[in-house]
Amino acid sequence: MNRSLDAIFRPKSVAVVGASRRIGSIGGEILAKLLEAGFEGAVYPVNRHTSYLHSMKCYPSVRAIPDPVDLAMIVVPRDHVLGVVEECRRKKVRGVVVITAGFREAGEVGARLEEKLREKVRGAGMRMIGPNCMGVINTDPAVRLNATFAASAPTRGRAGFMSQSGALGEIILANARHINLGISMFASVGNKADISGNDLIEYWENDPSTGVILMYLESFGNPRKFTTIAQRVTRRKPIIAVKSGRTEAGARAAFSHTGALAGGDVASSTLFDQCGVLRVNTIEEMFTLATAFTSQPLPRGNRMALLTNAGGPAIMATDAAVTLGLTLAPLEEKTRRILRKKLPPECSVANPVDLIASADADRYAVGLKALLADATVDGLMVLFVAPTMINSREVAKTVVRYSRRSRKPVLTCFMGKDRGAEGVQTLRSHSIPVYSFPEESAQAMAAMHRYRLIRERKRGRVIRFRVNRRKVATVMSRVRKGKRLQLSLQESQDVLAAYGFPQPPGRIVTGAAAAIGASLEMGYPVVLKAVLPEISHKTEAGGVQVDLRNGDEVGKAYQEMARRLKQRSLPVLVQKMVRGGREVILGSFQDRQFGTLLMFGLGGVFVEAMKDVTFRVHPITDREAREMITSLRGYALLSGFRGEKGVSEKVLEEMLLRLSQLLADFPEIEQVDINPFIAGSARGDSFAVDARISLSAR
Repeated sequence: MNRSLDAIFRPKSVAVVGASRRIGSIGGEILAKLLEAGFEGAVYPVNRHTSYLHSMKCYPSVRAIPDPVDLAMIVVPRDHVLGVVEECRRKKVRGVVVITAGFREAGEVGARLEEKLREKVRGAGMRMIGPNCMGVINTDPAVRLNATFAASAPTRGRAGFMSQSGALGEIILANARHINLGISMFASVGNKADISGNDLIEYWENDPSTGVILMYLESFGNPRKFTTIAQRVTRRKPIIAVKSGRTEAGARAAFSHTGALAGGDVASSTLFDQCGVLRVNTIEEMFTLATAFTSQPLPRGNRMALLTNAGGPAIMATDAAVTLGLTLAPLEEKTRRILRKKLPPECSVANPVDLIASADADRYAVGLKALLADATVDGLMVLFVAPTMINSREVAKTVVRYSRRSRKPVLTCFMGKDRGAEGVQTLRSHSIPVYSFPEESAQAMAAMHRYRLIRERKRGRVIRFRVNRRKVATVMSRVRKGKRLQLSLQESQDVLAAYGFPQPPGRIVTGAAAAIGASLEMGYPVVLKAVLPEISHKTEAGGVQVDLRNGDEVGKAYQEMARRLKQRSLPVLVQKMVRGGREVILGSFQDRQFGTLLMFGLGGVFVEAMKDVTFRVHPITDREAREMITSLRGYALLSGFRGEKGVSEKVLEEMLLRLSQLLADFPEIEQVDINPFIAGSARGDSFAVDARISLSAR
């Protein structure tokens, strides 16, 4: 376990710099919370204007404290923070939490101060949370640290929680306590000038008290480092994240389909998916998942059983479960026989098992025992609508009893505000997940199933091929010397050829006669494509003519194209026309925050019309290349549809991996569009028909 954060989360002594007796002051609140939590260490108030606080000796400065100090909570005006940190350095304080705001979030002056603060902290070998944060919590009974000014103190539990927002941190802690979601540690990281989400994930990775990691993020500090850490940690512990805000897409040239489609929040979702992080859209959804993950075992598969006393909620739960990738367990005949024998005849013993409205605790016991013993059932959702005549607390106690006996996850939904509230409280007090609506239980169960698949999926390998790297380096050098960023069509083709992308025969010529001559050499039919760097989309600009079958058609097409594009001497690519196959697109794009993204999707004109594309953060493994292909909504069009022969998916995987290798070897590549790539049933009838490549200005 990385011990560098122990000074923050497991201090033996805490100094509160800016402690105050003034009611409502942050320094006063932090001091009070430390004392209320029963911190198992020494607490030193620091305030130069008073000698005692809460009957405790108060010191004029950190250096005046006679004993060692592990952690300093800094709650002083912004312009005094650097001075206090300097005192901490001289005192050999190992950790600081800077509550004070007014740094980077406040503008240029604050940003400069924050940079000086970071340099001073790191130069002293200290670790820092903040600035502009709400503080930290560790509920370990051996520590009992509540160094925040939050109104709500969490109960002890297994969730490590990081919030980039202090205000949301307050809401998070209050709601966690309300639903009895126990917290192991909490950190409001603020501006993340030193300690970031990456540091906390690593710290909680091997912490035995933390079973699930929850994160509210507004921005990534180091996405590449996050990828490495999260891919490792999610093999052992689930990470559930809410990411707010939008990724600012990097400057993109107009020609790039990949850049145009990679805007918005695509990069964040792609990164989370690759890392195995479960992304949710709201804090409420995070709690929905967290209550299940912190208390229930993972399901062995996706076969669920539903036990209910009302048909409507069961239908809602079924619809949600199936939509989210779960299935209803078929139930063994033995289970049906037991249910038929012990339940009233009007009850349904199919799945969902409907105990009808008169079901009491004893009837629920019959259903729980039978379904949890059924080998076809991987998880159980228990629905209960509280009628006036049924004791919901007794039903809840029955659920608790059978849930504890089983190694299968049991999630509940108790509906009915008045009579159901007693049952809800009973379930929460025994750490059984209970939800207000059936869809929430389905959502949580589906997330646990998905996480099980994440833990079991193979890592994959980064594949390298034999390529002509020197040839590409020569092309790049020529482009740079010409003070260009965009490669010509011929240069783009040369780069792809050097990295093993198959291309149909073709030649760039100027003039109608030359175009006719080239078409005769190659054999009909042919395609004519205008070669002008300023044309972003050749088809829309009238710069493409296909299926030309003789010299007359080639000559006429050339003349019309030259006239349309107002180019007397128009350079064109005469290319052998490729028949059959499916058009797909391969591409890449550099995002300013996340680095290089790879894209795959249905190609040609359909890439913009359908936008059926997938992304991965570079570099990709063979497993990720495969996932990019199979996760398309239109995957059936590639694998074979209505008796049609499918394309060679092995070739597509290879092309994605070759593109990934090209980008690794030449990180100065800003964007690549290979559109269309004609995917055939074998490598011999698969071709990169058109491509555009540009370089970074940096």
